[in-house]
Amino acid sequence: MLGSRRKVRIDTEQLTLRPPIHGDFRAWSALRRDSEDFLKPWEPTWASDHLTRKAFTNRVYWAQRAISNGTAMPLFLIRREDDALLGAITLDHIKRGPSQSGITGYWMGAPFVRQGYMREAIQAVVHHAFTVLDLSRIEAGCLPENTASRRLLEQCGYKYEGVAQSYLQINGRWRNHVLYANLRNDRRGKTDVG
Repeated sequence: MLGSRRKVRIDTEQLTLRPPIHGDFRAWSALRRDSEDFLKPWEPTWASDHLTRKAFTNRVYWAQRAISNGTAMPLFLIRREDDALLGAITLDHIKRGPSQSGITGYWMGAPFVRQGYMREAIQAVVHHAFTVLDLSRIEAGCLPENTASRRLLEQCGYKYEGVAQSYLQINGRWRNHVLYANLRNDRRGKTDVG
């Protein structure tokens, strides 16, 4: 389980995945501001103070508490070659006991989409969830028309499970979502027939 003294850091071929720190504010706010038109159709409505230092500070403190409590693992995608912030991925709603599950959510800055970075991050987080956190099921949801995200999830081993009606408020409206899951021991579609 995640402990209060444990530092979460996942290194991949091109990325370092790590929790946000206070020093990330300028890079984060600039990337979010510059990517606003790209991100807003896929996200909950931004609060009026979304891009402020105070809101970011609260985000950093939430990340620290969530990691310490073992309820979430919010990570920034940092490109190792130049330390550029590319986006973020969160393994959230971590449940223990009979469930052993979590939910992935992610966003990528507009300049960095469709370059393989998020695929690399998702695969690393799923591997970490299954091997280090001992989770059994990782879920994700996206808007039905978000074909890029659906394709990405499928490339990362997630399988379509159905549609959740009025699942989340996105851009100010209750929206249906297609649901996917990645299972540590996935036997869906397999039989014991030789």
